[in-house]
Amino acid sequence: MFSGIVEALGEIVAVISEPPGCKLVVKDSKIAPQVGVADSVAVNGCCLTVIEKEGETFAFQAGPETLERTNLGQLQPGSPVNLELALRADSRLGGHFVSGHIDGQATLVRINDMGDWADYYFEIPKELAKQMASKGSVAVDGVSLTLVRCEPNLFSVALIPYTLQVTTLGSRKVGDKVNIETDILAKYVQRLAEAQEWD
Repeated sequence: MFSGIVEALGEIVAVISEPPGCKLVVKDSKIAPQVGVADSVAVNGCCLTVIEKEGETFAFQAGPETLERTNLGQLQPGSPVNLELALRADSRLGGHFVSGHIDGQATLVRINDMGDWADYYFEIPKELAKQMASKGSVAVDGVSLTLVRCEPNLFSVALIPYTLQVTTLGSRKVGDKVNIETDILAKYVQRLAEAQEWD
């Protein structure tokens, strides 16, 4: 379980083919001392297991489902990634409950640049839009954000200067794909509503 509060901006140093998946090697000096083999780390919001650790680098394996559902398959050496360690039971929850299980991807379609601030607009499949409500929460590439506009195939978020500086969102461009995890509570509410129609 995670909170959507990014702890470090890591860098992909290698993408190694391991058909049908791949190995992603990440470098980061900030959280590396706290990372061990078998730990869970959210990489762009996707919960992955550390399989190797050496100095400031640690590696993960991503299978076909992960590569298809997320933007991790598009990463290359030099790509920045948002990193968050799994929550501890005694931690403060600064964002919202994030499982690290990506629901799908959205496409950045518009940026309203306001100097150090920005509003981002994302196109999203309708099935995910059903789980979004204005002033609710969403994780975008693992970043916990508050929803502003919510339409059948579009949502927007308002980004503060700090978020733009310390996460990958600040370098995103129109056309980029991002990982989306909707609020876990919205999933259960939707499922409960659907179950009312069962025989």
